[in-house]
Amino acid sequence: MTPFGAKLRELRAARGVTLKAMAEAIGVSAAYLSALEHGRRGAPTWYLVQRIITFFNVIWDEAEELERLAMESDPRIVVDTAGLTPKATQLANRLARQIGALGEAEITAMLAVLNVHGGKKPPR
Repeated sequence: MTPFGAKLRELRAARGVTLKAMAEAIGVSAAYLSALEHGRRGAPTWYLVQRIITFFNVIWDEAEELERLAMESDPRIVVDTAGLTPKATQLANRLARQIGALGEAEITAMLAVLNVHGGKKPPR
């Protein structure tokens, strides 16, 4: 599941909306929406995110959070380290090989480091 998929499922559950009802309302199939929630599809388009924001009638911070989560939810990411240092390439390769073995605490700690350097808020 991606961060965007988890948030989408949380919003649907909080409002008692089924996959089928939401899919019909925003113009996609229930199968696509399910795949998006479970991380079996790439990150949603900006246009789809806007339809979801409108569907749930969210504003300001929550809308921005959905947009940010969508950008951070591609389950098949490619990291291009061309032109970076050898250590940056090593980091990308090691992370790609070992991410599945990391625990939640380790992932949270790594995200906290990246958030400091990227100016983002720490994950909840």
